[in-house]
Amino acid sequence: MSASPHPTAPAPHPAPEFFLGGDLPVRRLGYGTVQLAGPGVWGPRGTDAQATAVLRRAVELGVTLVDTADNYGPGLVEERVAAALHPYPKGLVVATKGGVVRTSAEAWHVEGRPERLRAMCEESLRRLRTDRIDLYQLHRFDREVPMAEQLGALRELRDAGKVRHVGLDSVTAEQLRAALDLDIVPIVSVQNRYNVLDRVSEPLLRLCEARGIAFLPWFPLGNGGLTDHPECAAIARDHGATPSQIALAWLLHHSPVLCPTPGTGSVAHLEENLGAAAIRLTVRELARLDALTATP
Repeated sequence: MSASPHPTAPAPHPAPEFFLGGDLPVRRLGYGTVQLAGPGVWGPRGTDAQATAVLRRAVELGVTLVDTADNYGPGLVEERVAAALHPYPKGLVVATKGGVVRTSAEAWHVEGRPERLRAMCEESLRRLRTDRIDLYQLHRFDREVPMAEQLGALRELRDAGKVRHVGLDSVTAEQLRAALDLDIVPIVSVQNRYNVLDRVSEPLLRLCEARGIAFLPWFPLGNGGLTDHPECAAIARDHGATPSQIALAWLLHHSPVLCPTPGTGSVAHLEENLGAAAIRLTVRELARLDALTATP
């Protein structure tokens, strides 16, 4: 019987890449663009030049997964991505979403009718200046439309060559299992709220692990709540790091399917976030973080 790892020994190094759908490699620590839109993801945040600087620096630092959505702005952030990065470098995966219509900073509704999903995808293709979206994610399931019809629309887009892979956003484990059982279109990713303090979606994560599905956690830093968490701060001091970097490093260690895409409008903050990929936590540090009280 092999001995347990010494508590101060480094934990196994997290895999740096994940293969979406088994054939599309991305570095697991990516960049999310929500902070390029204003409060309520309405209008712009900062200038176009600032957005361009952050997006281009992300690619310079090796990011290969940029995640956006058609309702950020709305439309504006997809246009910022294209303005900064088109023509897209080889190996860069640009993911976007459709299915949520925002009419103001406070008002939005879910729209899952097949004809509207197809139209929204066409608009994203136009704004992103591309013929095919690498990862197109249904932003929410529409309760007024049968799941099979929504997934069928995504299958049509995939069959038409307008979408390479399909993902889901804000789903339960039961919804993902139902979508997989329908077997209408392969699901290669999900996005849900998840971080070291918020593990409500743990059953979904375990299902993703079992099925080889990427899990892109949103609010990976607890919407800023982990930037000064005392336990993260204590561990950070031993690594010459920041609490945010420790929270992101925990995600990379915690599961090989977790692919965080923290968002920021600051180049300095972007560089800090991406530095988390180099942090190797110890067995004891992982245990301390695992033991933190999760959201009930």
